[in-house]
Amino acid sequence: MDKPVCLIDTAASDGKLCVQQSALQVLEQIQQPVVVVAVVGLYRTGKSYLMNRLAGKQTGFALGSTIESKTKGIWMWCVPHPTKPGTTLVLLDTEGLGDVDKGDPKHDTKIFSLSVLLSSTLVLNSQGTIDNRAIEELQYVTELTEYIKIKSDEDEEDSEFVKFFPSFIWAVRDFTLEQKINGNYVTEDEYLEFALKLKPGSSRTVNEFNLPRQCIRNYFPSRKCFTFPFPTAPEKVSHLESLDPADLSPDFQEVTQRFCNFVYDRSEVKKLKDGYTVTGRVLGQFAKTYVDTLSSGEVPFLENAVMAMALIENEAALKEGLEVYQSGMEKLKKSFPLELKEVSAEHQSLSRTATQVLMKRCFKDSEGMYLKSLEEGINNLFHGYLCQNEEASKKRCENILSSLSATMTEKLKKGSYAIPGGYLLFSQDLEDIVKNYKIQANNGVKAEDTLEVFLKQKSVESNAVLQADNKLTEKEKKLMEEREKAILLAQEINTKEQKQRQLEEKIETERRSNEERMRQMKEKMDEELRLQREEAERATDSKLREQAALMEKGFKEKADRMSQEIEEFRRKNKNAEKESQKLFEKMIANMNKRHAETMNMLQKQHSEQMEAIRNMPKPSSDPFALVLNLLVKGLTIFASGSRRC
Repeated sequence: MDKPVCLIDTAASDGKLCVQQSALQVLEQIQQPVVVVAVVGLYRTGKSYLMNRLAGKQTGFALGSTIESKTKGIWMWCVPHPTKPGTTLVLLDTEGLGDVDKGDPKHDTKIFSLSVLLSSTLVLNSQGTIDNRAIEELQYVTELTEYIKIKSDEDEEDSEFVKFFPSFIWAVRDFTLEQKINGNYVTEDEYLEFALKLKPGSSRTVNEFNLPRQCIRNYFPSRKCFTFPFPTAPEKVSHLESLDPADLSPDFQEVTQRFCNFVYDRSEVKKLKDGYTVTGRVLGQFAKTYVDTLSSGEVPFLENAVMAMALIENEAALKEGLEVYQSGMEKLKKSFPLELKEVSAEHQSLSRTATQVLMKRCFKDSEGMYLKSLEEGINNLFHGYLCQNEEASKKRCENILSSLSATMTEKLKKGSYAIPGGYLLFSQDLEDIVKNYKIQANNGVKAEDTLEVFLKQKSVESNAVLQADNKLTEKEKKLMEEREKAILLAQEINTKEQKQRQLEEKIETERRSNEERMRQMKEKMDEELRLQREEAERATDSKLREQAALMEKGFKEKADRMSQEIEEFRRKNKNAEKESQKLFEKMIANMNKRHAETMNMLQKQHSEQMEAIRNMPKPSSDPFALVLNLLVKGLTIFASGSRRC
């Protein structure tokens, strides 16, 4: 994007928030993971300038030069991430909080809530100092739980919000004080923690003082602070975006660069609960879901939103996986007919790729429903391509036989075989046709089948020629008739044996395909459990740090309560991990069951075919073996020895 676009606006008709379709179309095209940085704060405090700097530009997001709020709604700018290849940096510049022109008193809280929900890093921009007034103006933090819920069926704890909420940066603009506490210089982060320090006691005044601070500490355990000095002379501030670097304070430029570097290096990819990575496409869907819910007067339930998103993404992942498989097989189809092992090898490769595509994009598929649908869809497509390959093989074999037998057909029309010894000539020509066919058919999947049909057709002509050949005695003709039957029987056996070999190849293909599916499923299971563990550990660590800070500041009672909360939190996480493990094991068991059913069906077909071959009458070695060699393997012996038979 060369410039920002409006993502969320206020509808002119009813004043409700709405998502701009053009912005969703931009996000739809972003298949990469996204780092989402949103800036919030009072209007006219220079939020847009920081966003422009993060985009690596001087201008972009609108900077107002009057007391009127310039940015309305939430604007978005998507740029390649400067330090994370394969990642998109999504910058969200929000409408200034506290604008007196707004009609809806809850509008600011909705904007703040959306910024929290959509971002992986939330930048709070304020001016002056972090004093009690500045913190009290952040009543939006205390109202978050009115506009964001985790689940619809139980009470939430603050520790659960940590799994969904972004990291937090407080950017203090036009900071003029010395960074000292009790006469000692402190870091920016220490300054922030001092400002968020709780007061002991339980009076109403103390509770009102502690509430916003406690909310920030609970919801945003990962906190960072930057204090920016005045950027330039007061009369130039209104034209900040057009100033040359020489007109800006070196100290201001140094803090700005540190701020940008920190965001680039430390802001993480946006993730959902349990560590699922968010792409631009998913971000757009979440934006629409959250805005539609808030505009309807309802409260977004994060778990519900995730499940709704999983349904959309999983359907799309299934479609994409099938398209990958089908696209690859369509390319292979251009080379049909091919041997079964070639088609099977490409099927396995494409099936593996399609499964990877599904698993990369699919989440919350606890029952393995979409993996099963992909498996069934691929098997159905594979069966269809096998049929098309067989049809192509049949057509090619028929064309070969038609071409090779053209001369024989012409001789039959002219009566070239209707002479004494014509049967021998016919048999020699048929031998040549079969011999050349074996070479040209090159083990096609329908080679034996098509040859069997051809020989049955030619047996009628062969019998007519045989009966008309007065060079042979009636006894010899009878013998030849029996040998003709033996030839057809031998070819029928060849056809069944080829089908048997093809079925064995299908069995092996299914075995290898299942092994690959199981391997990929195991990898995904291990990865998801790892992400779930890491998320739980991060949340637990943040609670432990907060508990240690409370103990250090003398809030023993609160710290003791947190010990109980942490233990309960650990218990829930352990149970959630066990439940995930059970679901994965059930999914694998279902996969093994489907594989066993398929293998049993194929093995049954294999046994039935073997039994059919065993029960077929076998041509004896004498006298039939001679003619079998003649027509199936070579007729040269017959030329010199037919009279002796």
